[in-house]
Amino acid sequence: MRLGLSRVAYEVRSYFRQGDSVFFTFLFPVLFLLIFAVAFSSATFGPPGGEISSAAYYLPGMLAAGLLLSGLQNLAIDIAMERSDGSLKRLGGTPLSPVSYFMGKLGQVLVTGFLQAALLIAIAGIFFGVALPTDPQRWLTFAWVFLLGVTTCAILGIGLSALPRTGRSASAVVIPIVLVLQFISGIFIQFSVLPEWLQNVASIFPLKWLAQGMRSVFLPEAFAADEPGGTWQHGLTLGVTLIWLVVGLILVRVTFRWIRKDS
Repeated sequence: MRLGLSRVAYEVRSYFRQGDSVFFTFLFPVLFLLIFAVAFSSATFGPPGGEISSAAYYLPGMLAAGLLLSGLQNLAIDIAMERSDGSLKRLGGTPLSPVSYFMGKLGQVLVTGFLQAALLIAIAGIFFGVALPTDPQRWLTFAWVFLLGVTTCAILGIGLSALPRTGRSASAVVIPIVLVLQFISGIFIQFSVLPEWLQNVASIFPLKWLAQGMRSVFLPEAFAADEPGGTWQHGLTLGVTLIWLVVGLILVRVTFRWIRKDS
């Protein structure tokens, strides 16, 4: 526990010292929120009488994308790089256990994910006048969707880090997966306009449900009619994400090594 907690501070410092990681994982959703809010500033979304601005509409999707980027993309690439350059091999020869190492990584993702979400919400509210929820129940929903989502994405990222054979290939392997998931999960495109077969494929993965959970927090209740089931389906969001959390834990247990088996 002591080593794990000390690793959290180390991992957070290391994360913010890497300019590319900060841009492509921490600031990327912020940049896209700004682009969508400005590009579609004259457009409104929603049923007549209940229209909202583009900034309000895209905020939930950017929050969900932030969970994926901060957790899955960040850790999958970061750990693959550490394995490739020998950092993990050296750590394997120290008193640091895999549990303490994972505590550091998970702690870093929780801290950076929280800061990222706070920045997105602050920008939407301050600069674009997005009305934030006043119902405590909605913020409670945000809390469990955020915590479950960021933990699941982080665990999946650790498991996915075993896929790239070298650190150089990590970005080429991980980023296309992340981009495809975002395009089919209702992050950039309204989910209900996608073909039904593509909606069914996206529903297998957790990002679609995390985005839907965030929409249930920040969008008016009338927008629930646009979801495939006509409701926010919090039970399915919880169930599917928990299943992927278990899958991620199994992947980590089976695949994680301080060095590759074929090294």
